[in-house]
Amino acid sequence: MNHHFGSELRRRRTEQEIGLNEFSRIISYSRGHLSRVERGIAPATRKFAALCDQSLGAQGELLALVDDATGKKRRSNMRTLFGLPPFPSHFSGRSEELRKIADYLTGRTEGSLCVLSGMPGSGKTGLGLRGAWDTADLFPDGCFFLDAGQESTDVARDLLHSLLRLLGVPETQLPSRSDALANLWRSRLSGKRLLVILDDVRSAAHVAPLLSAEPGFKIIVTSRTRLRALDDAIRLPVDVLDSAAADALFRAIGGERAARAEDRTVRAVVDHCGRLPLTVRIAAARLRSATMLTVDELESRLSYETHRLELLDDGDRSVTAALTLSCDGLTAEQRRLLALLALYPGPGTDLRTVAALANVVLPRVSLLLDGLADAHLITYESTQRITVHGLVRQFARSLLLPRLAIEEQRAATRRLLENGLRFAVAADKLLTPQRYRPPVLLDDFATVAAPFDDRATGLVWLESEWRSLVALCHTAAESDLYSLCWQLAFALRDFFFLTKRWGPWIETHVRAVECAQAAGSRAWLAISLSNLGVAHSDRGDLTMAADYFKQSLVLYQELEDDHGIVNAISNLAWTELYFGNHQQAMDGMRTALSYYRRLGNTRNAAIALRGVALLEAEMELCPAAVEHAREARTEFHALGLDLDVVMSVNCAAWAYFRVGDHHAARACYEEALALAEGCDSRYEKARALTGLGNIHQAADRREAAEELWRQADGLYGVLEPIMLGEARVRLAS
Repeated sequence: MNHHFGSELRRRRTEQEIGLNEFSRIISYSRGHLSRVERGIAPATRKFAALCDQSLGAQGELLALVDDATGKKRRSNMRTLFGLPPFPSHFSGRSEELRKIADYLTGRTEGSLCVLSGMPGSGKTGLGLRGAWDTADLFPDGCFFLDAGQESTDVARDLLHSLLRLLGVPETQLPSRSDALANLWRSRLSGKRLLVILDDVRSAAHVAPLLSAEPGFKIIVTSRTRLRALDDAIRLPVDVLDSAAADALFRAIGGERAARAEDRTVRAVVDHCGRLPLTVRIAAARLRSATMLTVDELESRLSYETHRLELLDDGDRSVTAALTLSCDGLTAEQRRLLALLALYPGPGTDLRTVAALANVVLPRVSLLLDGLADAHLITYESTQRITVHGLVRQFARSLLLPRLAIEEQRAATRRLLENGLRFAVAADKLLTPQRYRPPVLLDDFATVAAPFDDRATGLVWLESEWRSLVALCHTAAESDLYSLCWQLAFALRDFFFLTKRWGPWIETHVRAVECAQAAGSRAWLAISLSNLGVAHSDRGDLTMAADYFKQSLVLYQELEDDHGIVNAISNLAWTELYFGNHQQAMDGMRTALSYYRRLGNTRNAAIALRGVALLEAEMELCPAAVEHAREARTEFHALGLDLDVVMSVNCAAWAYFRVGDHHAARACYEEALALAEGCDSRYEKARALTGLGNIHQAADRREAAEELWRQADGLYGVLEPIMLGEARVRLAS
């Protein structure tokens, strides 16, 4: 009869053009189980048949194919042995995990033990129950569920005792020795098809005595730890839900308001919940029970990290309580490390930084982190990087960090900041080795291997770490470690210039200015004001840039700092260039050029020379502009400054375009495009593409021009016309 049901189910499903994956989601059963039913391998329960019947509109015809008598007989035989509690309502996602559980329970994957491990609240128990329910009919001798996390002096013995009693062994026949109990248990399993779920197992020793080679016997274990000592276990890590599944779970439980809420608001709520099933359920239940609360208001409340753990506690369920249990199993050294990780401002970091933070040698910190990973309190991104879940970080910040002495916290914060600054300076030197660095820059670090060794890997490191480094700037300011704040901002400046991230550039330098003012450091105030001006100038905010440059010039003059004075003059000259005050700009550029050459500052001299070339291009002095751009390019090439080389080639291309020599302009733009590919500058690539588009537009090839402009927009977005002549020409087309 099951074969007839399966073939009819497949026929109706395919007639309605519903795929196997889609139908498994509709009826909330795993794809694997659905496939086995359709092939007649697995039996169909009346509950399963009813869901299929309803979903396909079969009007009872599918349900009628299920053999009621066989089903009733099976349920009668199992009534006293079927102990599975219901799986959570509104189960969402986990199709791949359910497939693997089904493969294990049906014997397609060999083994008698499956371990589901994950961080507290990840839904391990619900997943195990759902997988068990999908295949419960394959275990006619019983399906048992036992909580292994209860306090006991001998957990394994208590579990064996309970299981044997469930199998009908009288109390008087149970031996007193634990090994004898295990022998009796294995003997009673002979020939049986039995499933046991052990929930919240704390140790491999609690499971080992229950293991058996009986082919029909299966154990599903859920645990907060990996239980590494269970060598032959099938391991299934249970991670957070994906975004779509978390959204669906929140909407299903949260009621009508959740169902109607905007996607972005629901996504923000579940992200605040860390996409853990436990916390998503608590948040959704809070919304459903609070009749006046809107989803927007719930999201707003959850956005405050300091109150989030309280909101994710409904009295009966609590992520804090779950995390506390996990931390109870840690050593004092592991708890200290987890507490200190709360000081790091980002979710992920490298092992060297963790070692510096904890003041522990790298091999030791690796062992400690392995213990935290086993407890699912951190996750390894790679062999050298870890991530801490947001709720774990907040738990550590709220409950673990306050247990450390203030002096220890401050010392760890300083180590963290100095480590970040050390690596940022090292990366900056690889990025722009010829950059002028003031002698007051902290550069006497102890020799520590950085997680990069050349420009390319240094740039990759900055890309992965800049958000955390920006946050460290704020940490330094708030901890009154002023010099670390302004030096870190300085070290990040050229990276932000390269990547055109003006927001964090300005953000860090505003804090640097505040710190320099608070510390009374006029030298660093002048440096920070100057760099703040460059950020505003680079994004086209010329009025504000000029104001910062003038403030820095006054300070440099008071300090009698000739290098700072000429830098301020040069910066103001660039501002005048963009304002269109060509003669004033030229005077400033030539003054700076003469000074830099006299001091032998080749890099800054070449930058000033490129400024002269841009001015000459604006004034349509093409031969001089091209010559000076080429001279600047030669200097930059000798210094190994590839980005500046590209900028000089684009400058020459613009000069040619200005006087109508489109053939020469095209050759330069194409060369700049190729060179920009090698120095990771999307900005200069977009500039070259825009220039090439302008050339096509001038030749009435509009379609080709628009394609090149689209490519430029895809690389960078809209270029600022105030800053780039190419963008002005495109805008006027």
